[in-house]
Amino acid sequence: MPLYPRSSVKKIIKAHAGPKYSISKNVDVMMFLDHMLFQQALMKEASLIAREEGERMVRGRHVQKAMEKTLKQFKG
Repeated sequence: MPLYPRSSVKKIIKAHAGPKYSISKNVDVMMFLDHMLFQQALMKEASLIAREEGERMVRGRHVQKAMEKTLKQFKG
């Protein structure tokens, strides 16, 4: 996963947040860490589903099944 310069990430976040929201100076780091935690939880759940189905490899269908549960966990 490529890492982008912090200034670029902040510009993207500010553009999506709009002018009515103020952004703290470390919001890009927090969003990156949240994203990494989400990916880790998603892959953990997908690998559990794959093992339950008797497969060694995690496939797209396992990730799709794990997506719903993981998104519910991370819903704010």
